[in-house]
Amino acid sequence: MLTAEATALLPGESGLLALDWWNGNRSVLVDGNLRGLLVGMSLGTRPAEIYRALIEATAFGMRLIIDAFEGTGVAVEEIVAAGGLPDRNPLLMQIYADVCRLPIEVAGSRQAPALGAAMFGAVAGGAHRSIADASAAMAPPPRDRYEPDAGSARVYDVLFREYRQLHDLFGRGGTDVMRTLKSLQHDVKLATTPVAQS
Repeated sequence: MLTAEATALLPGESGLLALDWWNGNRSVLVDGNLRGLLVGMSLGTRPAEIYRALIEATAFGMRLIIDAFEGTGVAVEEIVAAGGLPDRNPLLMQIYADVCRLPIEVAGSRQAPALGAAMFGAVAGGAHRSIADASAAMAPPPRDRYEPDAGSARVYDVLFREYRQLHDLFGRGGTDVMRTLKSLQHDVKLATTPVAQS
């Protein structure tokens, strides 16, 4: 239901922006003490708007990772998605394509890791000379492809600039509010935890 309602929203329509650090930031900042953030809520904010903002935040985080790769000279020209999400959530796939401005192909196999292991086994066993040869012989064609929508991508460029500002403010030392809140939470829990009697 949330996906259907969120699909009906246009990029930027909710007025929301989130930081996707619900379990810390594992890449690019590598700081497990950071926390998630949702900006722009009002009394009229609906659950589907929050849901979409959270999906968009993970896409913005992925775009930062892609930017980090490209900043070191590693070109990223397309994304291949594997696993269950491409089948269950086309909205997520389209948002990722739009935010990252890259096409996303969905792996032809629903068991891509197992197929990859089989390919390496085929190379090790001598059935194929290289992983490229094994891939050409064993991998099915992509099941689906998501192309970036130019109009949505333009809106997401604006949102991404704002995301990057929040990212740098809360993640690169502009403020320590997230770390302070986590430390305070830890201290309060520690002070209220009963000591075991021996």
